[in-house]
Amino acid sequence: MNTLLWFNNDCRLHDNEALNRAATGTTRLLCVFCIDPRWFKNDHYGTQPLGPFRQQFLNETLSNLSKNLHSAGQTLHITYGDPVATLGSLVEKHNITRVVRSQHSGVYENNQWQRLCEKHPQARFESIDTFTLFKREQLVSLDSFPTSFSKFRKFVEHLSINEPFRQIRKLPPPLLVPVQLDAVNKLNNKENIDLPFKGGEESALAHCEEYFASGAASTYKETRNALMGFDQSCKFSPWLAVGSLSPREVVKQLRAYEQEHGANDSTGWIFFELLWREYFQWYAKHYDESMFSFSGIQHKKPLTSFYPQRFKQWAAGNTSWPLVNACMRELNATGYMSNRGRQIVASCLINELGLDWRCGAAYFEQQLVDYDVASNWGNWQYIAGVGADPRGGRHFNIEKQTAQYDPDYIYINQWCSETTERLPMDSVDAADWPL
Repeated sequence: MNTLLWFNNDCRLHDNEALNRAATGTTRLLCVFCIDPRWFKNDHYGTQPLGPFRQQFLNETLSNLSKNLHSAGQTLHITYGDPVATLGSLVEKHNITRVVRSQHSGVYENNQWQRLCEKHPQARFESIDTFTLFKREQLVSLDSFPTSFSKFRKFVEHLSINEPFRQIRKLPPPLLVPVQLDAVNKLNNKENIDLPFKGGEESALAHCEEYFASGAASTYKETRNALMGFDQSCKFSPWLAVGSLSPREVVKQLRAYEQEHGANDSTGWIFFELLWREYFQWYAKHYDESMFSFSGIQHKKPLTSFYPQRFKQWAAGNTSWPLVNACMRELNATGYMSNRGRQIVASCLINELGLDWRCGAAYFEQQLVDYDVASNWGNWQYIAGVGADPRGGRHFNIEKQTAQYDPDYIYINQWCSETTERLPMDSVDAADWPL
């Protein structure tokens, strides 16, 4: 039996049930990652889904995945082209009897999977939950999908989380395919960027171990809202987003840390935010195309529109609010922005500038090195008041946020060589925007 494993959001060997499943009972294994041309084309928001930061991070991720697969006796083939056509051709030409992947939260990715299944009924298709803490069967007893995170948390916080799968050291032999499949050069034709993160499973596991070894987990709740400082938050998100770090591995190391150093509000908050991430993954699967609808899952249209000049100023960090400018300039220079910064700039785009929230979500998709479809679009809906927030949206007082998180303009001065006039604000503060 020949099996094709479609790597997408599971670029790792540790705790990868899809890889384990594909390797079981097969004669030859073909490991493929598909680079979709759509990632490089401007969408109707004028942004490119895969910006330069994530291109470089993904390139590093695939390089490390290829190295690790080679050590286990396998080869990673990287294709460029429509995944349905490319994978379909491989299924036909190489007598593939089984296709395995990790379950995805994205509508576009799941539509591709469905089309592939329909076009090749002779093969068996298996989609495995590797991107989440829980499996679909653990949630079937829900009467309906929870409309708020609080309801979801109360249901799942006592569910068991499986131990990470044991990593396979020796994989079945590779299925030989033409060399022209390899297309990683589509990702490395840019100048090297000095990212704060290095892609790949090795870097992911090293960072996770170093973070918990540092003791920072015990003070996470007090430092997580800082606008600057690499060690102020856990920074797992880039590796979680591409699947080179398993969320169950994070929980395993978190529990081990609590066993040795004791559990407190800070370690509990790390798990709390992993549950927020979990909520949005299942939220995206449940609400499907409504994730990208202007009226969101609430079917409530915000009183916003699109003003090209305002959006351009927001994206460039050239607004009337120095704190917003600093956050956006950091994003444009590094591909990253703090959790607190994301809340502030999103609120500004929606509430101060009156812009369509989807433009901001699309810009984040282009710029963020840790972009994840469910977390990104779910969080933007949350701020815009068309998503999971029972309070109907969040409006941040930018003056108050500046006074609280950057009173001496240290962060602002780092990213802005000039200051701009600050407009008077009349709004209320908001609770945290969960990553």
